[in-house]
Amino acid sequence: IDRDASKDGLKLIELLKNTGTTVMQATPTTWRLLLLSGWQGFDNFKILIGAEPIPRDLINELLDRADSVWNMYGPTETTVWSTCEQMTKGDGPVLIGRPIANTQVYLLDPDMNQVPIGTPGEIYIGGDGVTRGYLNRPELNEKTFLADPFRSDQNAVLYKTGDLGKYDAQGRIQHLARIDKQIKIRGFRVELGGIEAALCDHSSVHQAVVTVREDQKDDQRLVAYI
Repeated sequence: IDRDASKDGLKLIELLKNTGTTVMQATPTTWRLLLLSGWQGFDNFKILIGAEPIPRDLINELLDRADSVWNMYGPTETTVWSTCEQMTKGDGPVLIGRPIANTQVYLLDPDMNQVPIGTPGEIYIGGDGVTRGYLNRPELNEKTFLADPFRSDQNAVLYKTGDLGKYDAQGRIQHLARIDKQIKIRGFRVELGGIEAALCDHSSVHQAVVTVREDQKDDQRLVAYI
């Protein structure tokens, strides 16, 4: 669809009706636009969501209007979805699921060791979807496309996403935040995204942001806004 229709909820609703669409992929922002424009959904309609974190309340609303809702995760450098998870109603964490076919996903610590269940780690992606690299950016390629230590294929590479995630007890992945939100406070490395995710696990918390404040010199405090 064209840009105008993608920004106009009423136009988008008409397009969906007139074309008999059964599957649609869009960002959470676009799905929210549809709901605000009065979209009531369709039977046998499949919703794919990606490109941004998805609020739990949006998932629950969409499940009332469609046959299924899928959370799709993957950066452009892995062309493009790498994991997916069919969503269900509830108030638990929003998961990005498990790798799709011909794709490997690892959660690693700074020493490239795999982290255990429940421990945050950086998301690395390997497999057939990984691009050959950035054009004319050898220094960036060296930092972000690394030899895959977990496969015997010498040509296998991992893409270092810069995203933070953790496994649940079933081995599904929860996306937490960008790794560059890591800070050091009183000698400890802290993942702000991990704290935000823990706060959002509470049923009364819709969104949370954690930051470091220094209201008094040399007295850093973690502060959460909910």
